[in-house]
Parts: sequence; structure tokens; C-alpha cells
Amino acid sequence: MTDQITEPLPDELDELGPVDWIVVEFPGSKFNGKVAPALQALVEAGTVRVLDLLLIRKDEDGATEFFELTDLEDGELGELRAYETAVAMLLSEQDVEAIAAAVDPGSTAALLVWENLWAAPFASAVRHAGGQLVASGRIPIQALLAVIEEDQEREG
Repeated sequence: MTDQITEPLPDELDELGPVDWIVVEFPGSKFNGKVAPALQALVEAGTVRVLDLLLIRKDEDGATEFFELTDLEDGELGELRAYETAVAMLLSEQDVEAIAAAVDPGSTAALLVWENLWAAPFASAVRHAGGQLVASGRIPIQALLAVIEEDQEREG
């Protein structure tokens, strides 16, 4: 991913922020859309823009089903239905299948792709200055909590 863009971008593309994706698993297929208000708050605050949202269900035997928001009943979605018009399917079919392989049997997972609107001005400035992203990473919250817990045990 070190390809550098050398031609000027159209204005709407030039203003794009970094794009991230996550998969959140709900063991026992207990997904019910209760996360929608938190996601909606981020959208309304202008922090993120939802680009894609896909649900993955894996039964106990490992058979996998994929659902766009239009395929599901309102009770399963909560306020997530608001994003059905924004679905752009940015990941390839192979990407989605690889992601689904990581989902435990008997679980439902939400695959969310979003643009970090808060970082768009910085990303644009980097591109205008001739810079490019060469590495990125994320520290999972579980790892941070484990370190904090370990430190507290040593101190206590």
C-alpha cells in the first residue's frame, strides 16, 4: 500500500479522511442493534462517515450467511437502518470471506467500514505536502486493559 498518488485528486476525493474497518463479534448471535445509538452519535458529531455495514451470521455448523441492512428485520437493526443507503461495499468478496472465517460458529458479526472525518483535513494536508501513509496500526482495547490490570496487580 505504498502507491503514491501523483495526479491531482478531484476535490471530493482530496478531502477524504483515512478509512478503517472493524469486525465486532456477538457470540450466541445476540446482535440486536443496541450499538446503533453510539454509532449514530459519532456520525452526527461529524467524527465518522459510515461507508459500509455488513452483518455476518455463522451457524453452529460453520455455515455462513451475509446480510446487507435491507435483508434484515427492523428488530435486529435498531437505528442502523439509517445507513442502508450509504453501503458502498468497499471490501472485495474475498476480503469478506476471509473476515467471515474468523467469526466463531454460533455468532453474528458486524463488519463496519468508516471514514475518519476528523482526520480528513490532516490527511489532505499530508497529501498536498507530498507525504503518504506508510504504516498504521491499532492497539486493541483488550491489550490496553490487560496492561493496566497487570500494572495494578504489581502496585497492589
